[in-house]
Amino acid sequence: MTNECGHLPVLPDQVCELLNPKKGDVIVDLTAGRGGHAELLAIHAGTAEVLLFDLDEANLQFATTRLERQGISVHPHHANFVTAATTLEDAGIQANCVLADLGFSSNQMDDAQRGFSFGSDGPLDMRLDPTIGPTAAELVNTMSEKELADTIYFLGEEPYSRRIAQKITLEREEVPILTTARLAQLVRDAYGARARSSRLHPATRTFMALRIAVNGELDALDALLLDVEAGGRKVDSGGWLHPTAKIAVISFHSLEDRRVKQSFVALEKNELAKRLTRKPIRATVEEQSRNQRSRPAKLRAVQLGS
Repeated sequence: MTNECGHLPVLPDQVCELLNPKKGDVIVDLTAGRGGHAELLAIHAGTAEVLLFDLDEANLQFATTRLERQGISVHPHHANFVTAATTLEDAGIQANCVLADLGFSSNQMDDAQRGFSFGSDGPLDMRLDPTIGPTAAELVNTMSEKELADTIYFLGEEPYSRRIAQKITLEREEVPILTTARLAQLVRDAYGARARSSRLHPATRTFMALRIAVNGELDALDALLLDVEAGGRKVDSGGWLHPTAKIAVISFHSLEDRRVKQSFVALEKNELAKRLTRKPIRATVEEQSRNQRSRPAKLRAVQLGS
């Protein structure tokens, strides 16, 4: 389910409660999407300066316009969030509240032309920024069988990765794999009889792995977590984070959540921050029924200062 903006932000109340922005704060939304979280946080603060980062230029423009119509001071950056720390430091700005929602906007998932979903047929693209980088089709058709199997196994945690990679490499010798429907069918075929008893659609993990690979998602998250640590160590010397900044991350699968958890635990152990969430915050039953895409979401947060 989506609203008129094409996307429902997950865990909206919990994000506002944890970050609790105040009047005059600098709010940084590292994954602006359609602007839902940023708008709520800015309204919660009363008056605030908002910096938006997003690789999807169309979504970034939508979010910017959405906030401007509310009279919110907004500064959009069409860039990966790995550039945020440098951008803020160069501008002499320190963030009070930082949010990274690592999920995808519903309008992206529902657009068959983006190639993120096997729910409807479309080109096998999967790029967040459709103007740069290799597509999923390029990876699927050029990777060696071993590279493909390793990608699907390590990034998708798919137990049948070897079988799937073998099926893909055999089939692409006849005809290149260029559409989401064909890839999904090949994965289902590789599953064989197991497809009937699979709790998830057989292609779920393979699509996730390719999407992560195409967009370098885990590398970007690792870089962000290092920037948070570095910012925590530089709070007294003009780093990108205010000395009492709050940082929240919403993850959607174990590879992301594991990294966030380990990083936040280390920050607390090293007395650079305190965890605001001992366990991840999950969507309520009510929210899950209203927005099915909130079901896997896990929210963790820290505040700088020991």
